[in-house]
Amino acid sequence: MARPVKHSLTLQGHRTSVSLEEEFWQAFRKIAQDQDMPLNALAAQIDAGREDDTGLASAIRLFVLKHYQDQIGG
Repeated sequence: MARPVKHSLTLQGHRTSVSLEEEFWQAFRKIAQDQDMPLNALAAQIDAGREDDTGLASAIRLFVLKHYQDQIGG
């Protein structure tokens, strides 16, 4: 797995960036596409539900992990 790369997002009208490994970024984009949801809207949903002490990049990684665990019944 490669080093994290910064990716830009817009949350509630504000630009921000998250550093994610390419594999997580691609999986995140695929989930948004599969849910017919704009990437920024999915990121905003994850942002709104995360704990105060959890960074956005970590929250996205956990969301991706949980999504695929749920798909395989894990």
